[in-house]
Amino acid sequence: MAASAIPGGPGGRAPAPGGKPRQPSLSQLRAFAAVAEHLHFRDAAAAIGMSQPALSGAVAALEEALGVQLLERTTRKVLLSPAGERLAARARTVLEAVGALMEEAEAARAPFTGVLRLGVIPTVAPYLLPTVLRLVRKRYPLLDLQVHEEQTASLLDGLAHGRLDLLLLAVPLAAPGVVELPLFDEDFVLVTPRDHWLGGRSDIPRAALKELDLLLLDEGHCLRDQALDICREAGRTEGAPVTTSAAGLSTLVQLVAGGLGVTLLPRTALRVETGRSEQLTTGYFADPAPSRRIALAMRAGAARQEEFEAFAGALREALGPLPVRIAKG
Repeated sequence: MAASAIPGGPGGRAPAPGGKPRQPSLSQLRAFAAVAEHLHFRDAAAAIGMSQPALSGAVAALEEALGVQLLERTTRKVLLSPAGERLAARARTVLEAVGALMEEAEAARAPFTGVLRLGVIPTVAPYLLPTVLRLVRKRYPLLDLQVHEEQTASLLDGLAHGRLDLLLLAVPLAAPGVVELPLFDEDFVLVTPRDHWLGGRSDIPRAALKELDLLLLDEGHCLRDQALDICREAGRTEGAPVTTSAAGLSTLVQLVAGGLGVTLLPRTALRVETGRSEQLTTGYFADPAPSRRIALAMRAGAARQEEFEAFAGALREALGPLPVRIAKG
C-alpha cells in the first residue's frame, strides 16, 4: 500500500506555515530528479553519489516544502504521482539551468583551465586520443581533461544534459542545438584475409561491396551505419549477407583474420588494428574512396565556445601527420 500522506495540503501534504511553499534546495531537487529518472531509491542514490537514507530524506523534505506528494511508495516500487510527473520536468530544467550557470562561471576564469569533459566514440578513441592527450599535456597543462568513451547516442544525451562539454565523433549528426567543428576527413579501407582476391588492390570499385561477406560492428555504433550506407550506395541489396558479431574493431578484425569475411576500417584505425595479425591484408578503393568526417561537437551557445574553437584549431594542426585530410576551420 502507498504510504499515508500528511493531510491538509495539495496531494495530502501540509503546506508550509502561512500557506506558502518554502524554497526547495538544490540537493532536494537533485534527489527528486534522480528518483524520477530511476524510479528506485537505491539506483537513484548510487547515480548521484548520495546515501539511500539521505536521498529518501531529501525527497521527503522537498514534498514537505512544496506541500505536494511527489511519489507513491509501495513495498515493491516507486511511482510518480500526477504532481510528481509535472514537477519532475521542472526540477530537471532548474538543475540544467544551474549547471549552465556553473559552466558560465567556470568559463569566466582563464581559458583552458578547470575540467573539460570530453566524450569520444569507440571507433575514434584508441586512434586519436594519443594525439589529443599529447596536445593537452604540451599546450594546456592546467586543463583537467576527463575522457568518456561512449556510443554516439549516449554522447549526444550527455552533451544535451550537461554531463559532457565537448564531443569527438563522426558527423554529420543532424542534432538540434549542436555545433560541429570539423577536424578531418578519412577514407575507408577494405580489410580482407591475406589470400582474398581483393587483397592488396589499390583500385577496388565500390560495386565490389555488393556480394561480399561483410562483417560489421553491433548496432549502435555509427561506423556500422556508415558502412551500411556505403554498401547501399554501391548497390548492395538488403538481402545480401551481413554478419554482425563484434562489439569493437579489434574483435572485428580478428574475425576477418580468421576467414569469416571482410570489413571496412577507417584509415586512422588501420595501423593499430591490422598490425596484430599476419593473416590480414588491405585493399584501397578507387577514387573517390568512401570516407567519413570526424569533428568536435559542442552545445550551441556554449559558454566556452571560443575556447573550444581554439582547441579545434590546435587539434587540426596536431593531427596533420595522420593519414587524413585536414578540414578548414
